[in-house]
Amino acid sequence: MEVTANNNNNNNGHLNQAFVGSLNASTISIPGAYKPNDSSNGKKVSSPGSGAAPGDNQPGVEAGQQGKQRASWNNDIEFLMSCIALSVGLGNVWRFPFTALENGGGAFVIPYLIVLVLVGKPVYYLEMLLGQFSSRGSVKVYDFSPIMRGIGYGQVLATGIVSTYYATLMALTLRYFVDSFYPTLPWSYCRAEWGPDCLDSGLEDASGTSSLVNTSSGVRTTSAEFYFTNIILREKSSIDDGIGYPSWSLAVALAVAWLIIAGIMFKGVKSSGKASYFLALFPYLVMFVLLVRALSLPGAFDGVLYFLRPQWHKLLEPQVWYAAVTQVFFSLAICFGNIIMYASYNRFGHNIYRDANIVTTLDTFTSLLSGVIIFGILGNLAHENNTSDIASVVNGGPGLAFISYPDAIAKFKVLPQLFSVLFFLMLFVLGIGSNVGMASCLSTVIKDQFGHLKNWTIVVGIALVGYFLGLLYITPGGQFVLNLLDFFGATFVALVLAIFELVAIAWIYGVKRLCRDVEFMIGIKTSLYYRICWAVITPLLMLAILIYTLVLYEPLKYKDYTYQSGVYVFGWCLSAFGVGQVLFWAIPAVREQPAHLGLWERIRKAFEPLPNWGPSDPQTLKRYQLFVQEGNANALFRPSSIWHKIYDNIFG
Repeated sequence: MEVTANNNNNNNGHLNQAFVGSLNASTISIPGAYKPNDSSNGKKVSSPGSGAAPGDNQPGVEAGQQGKQRASWNNDIEFLMSCIALSVGLGNVWRFPFTALENGGGAFVIPYLIVLVLVGKPVYYLEMLLGQFSSRGSVKVYDFSPIMRGIGYGQVLATGIVSTYYATLMALTLRYFVDSFYPTLPWSYCRAEWGPDCLDSGLEDASGTSSLVNTSSGVRTTSAEFYFTNIILREKSSIDDGIGYPSWSLAVALAVAWLIIAGIMFKGVKSSGKASYFLALFPYLVMFVLLVRALSLPGAFDGVLYFLRPQWHKLLEPQVWYAAVTQVFFSLAICFGNIIMYASYNRFGHNIYRDANIVTTLDTFTSLLSGVIIFGILGNLAHENNTSDIASVVNGGPGLAFISYPDAIAKFKVLPQLFSVLFFLMLFVLGIGSNVGMASCLSTVIKDQFGHLKNWTIVVGIALVGYFLGLLYITPGGQFVLNLLDFFGATFVALVLAIFELVAIAWIYGVKRLCRDVEFMIGIKTSLYYRICWAVITPLLMLAILIYTLVLYEPLKYKDYTYQSGVYVFGWCLSAFGVGQVLFWAIPAVREQPAHLGLWERIRKAFEPLPNWGPSDPQTLKRYQLFVQEGNANALFRPSSIWHKIYDNIFG
């Protein structure tokens, strides 16, 4: 369905300049463009042959609701900074270093980079394109195939679950941030009630080291771990008798976290865009300070070498590739609807290709930088404990941020409070940036469905619901609940829906149509790399990961605790509810089709784009529809066999 150039049939997707003009020319009118400053360069000139487009010099208009303005970023940089704040988060600083440690150290970087190229970059670019092209949120974007709209609703459910427990991680971080101002770090010393097996995190024993192993009492536990488990979480050994009541201090911290999130979102992208500069840049300032400090510690280079030294045999283990896919998947926040949402507020002609490459590259750089910092600190921790086995000084799960790091910081000889303040402030800012993106995704979906609601009422509603649900996670049994909902309500649902999303875009809407839309919007021809990844490689990789997850599935545990059978039933029901949104919303999509059609015709038509699918500006939409019609006319003279259609979809 591509158009012709110079009256010669071809499949290269060149633009028909009679309809769209030169998208790279400075004189083109771009729908949804930011209002220019008063200067000669800011004068609007209509594109050739199209006439002036009334909406071209103002924020985009919601598709299908002509004349209704849609919010937009104040400038291009705010969009880029917001994407950085969303995608560069705890997954880089917290999760990546220890995922690498568990999966081959330096060898993990190889599958990580391969998966980034084959999954991360293509999907990130794909979601940016769809959001910007349609100016629709993560649900309405499926107007390109209404029967698949349930994918968006299922992703909203997963995003909502993640945003509620993500905020509680911010509450924990805020609690540690406040505790860092004590003259003596409160997790650096043991309390009497913790018994003789407690080892001070901040002090050395008589031998000059603070070894975790004692010949008389066996393995000893650091005061940092006791502090996190007994004082911060007040954690129970099981939840068979209930989860208990929320911690009042964490409840206050959670309220502060949601107040900050709501404040940033109060005026939509107008306010969150301004906050994005700080949310995106400040963590890098702290990371470079910590990098200098970490590399100056005794034993730091041993830790860095441990991180970078490849264990080549690990490359043959499927688990390593599984870990690489999941790391890229959740680090970039793809297939949750957040990227589509942010891009939907862009001006139509923005260079999304450049931004996608910047964010995905920076995300990888941040992961590697964090790995060097963290393993430098852990190398020092191993040195202090008189051991060369760095894995022995690492705690998994939430303990990565709230046990191992505090324990290492407590051993700093100079100003441990300062570095503790910086570290937890960095974690807090990283978390807030990601949480603002997730909550904004929910806000956009609600706003798209209920346009009469004011933004501040939606934001307040999300904050209140998020806060009260978040209280579940700060009870003595809260980590049990978090572990359960994270897998069944977020991870598994997002993985299945990601496959549906990729198939819907690449094979129902079609790679060829998507490439046509890209060239209409930003004047860039899509390379074979993206075409093949979207159509074949990325969906197959995600399907392989899903099969691997199901084949090797074992009943979920938290530490050594096995949930009661009824809890697993609830978990799988939650997963079924999330994935089942695809079927649930397919039914009304079929019923909305013309009544005179037969059932199969209505189903077939529900897979086709809505009449108003395309750019949100009415004038640009008309040019786009003419552009599509000419491409359809050319397609009538091409072979129609199934194999040719498959080939044409990928390479046409």
